[in-house]
Amino acid sequence: MSLTPVLFASHLRYVVDRSGGMILADQVHPAAPHHLPAFITDPGGTDYLMVAAAVLLIGAVLGVGLLFLRLHTLPERIAHKSHKLQFEIVAVLGLLALFTHVHLFWVIGLLLALIDVPDFSGLFGRMAGSLEKIAGIAPGRGGEAASDVEHGIVPPDDKPAPPPVVAAAPAGQH
Repeated sequence: MSLTPVLFASHLRYVVDRSGGMILADQVHPAAPHHLPAFITDPGGTDYLMVAAAVLLIGAVLGVGLLFLRLHTLPERIAHKSHKLQFEIVAVLGLLALFTHVHLFWVIGLLLALIDVPDFSGLFGRMAGSLEKIAGIAPGRGGEAASDVEHGIVPPDDKPAPPPVVAAAPAGQH
C-alpha cells in the first residue's frame, strides 16, 4: 500500500491511500514547518481569515452603497429648502438619473437645486388681483367670475357687474 503525503493545513498529517481515501498519519511530514501562521487552519476547521474578509467585504459594499445613495440624493436635499415646484422637478430628475443611468439628469438637477428660482406666485397674484379689480370682479373669484360676466350672469353681489369695456378703434382705421 503506497501512501502519498498531502500538504494540508497546519499539521500535514493526512495521506492518501490507493483507494483515494484519506487517513491520518502517525507523525508529521518531514517537509512541514514546526510553526505555521494562525490563519492556516486544520481541515474542517473554521477559517477566521476568510470570515474576517467576508465581513470586511460586506461592510465595504454597504458603506460604498450608502455613500453613493447619499451623494445621489444631494440635489434633492439642497432643493428641499426651496420652493415645492423646484423640489419636485429636482426629485424627478434624480429619479430619472437613477433609473436611466444618464448622469446629465443628475447634473441638471444639481444645478437647478443650486440656483435660487424667484417666486413669481406673489407677483402673478398681485397682477391677477389688479386685473380683477379693473374687470369689476370680486377679489378671489378669478376665472369663474370672469366667465360669468362674459355669459351675462349677474354676480351674487348686490350691485350688477359693470358692462365690459370696449376699446375704441383709433381714428382713421376701420
